[in-house]
Amino acid sequence: MRVINHIKEIRLQRGITQVKMAEDLQITRQTINAIEKNKYNPSLELALKLIAYFDVPIEEVFYLEEDLTKEEKT
Repeated sequence: MRVINHIKEIRLQRGITQVKMAEDLQITRQTINAIEKNKYNPSLELALKLIAYFDVPIEEVFYLEEDLTKEEKT
């Protein structure tokens, strides 16, 4: 099971650049890029900051890959 995220989609919908988001969250743009490409799972603290930043429920940002497979079958 992998953790997948919709960070890039949400960020683009809101017109936020990786640079702006990184500055706002006080992390590097490279970290944002790695998270968006699912090459790095953020710490719990950073995940909570991302959710607060977008002001959305956790389920709109992160999900388990297995969950997607179950949804597609129904």
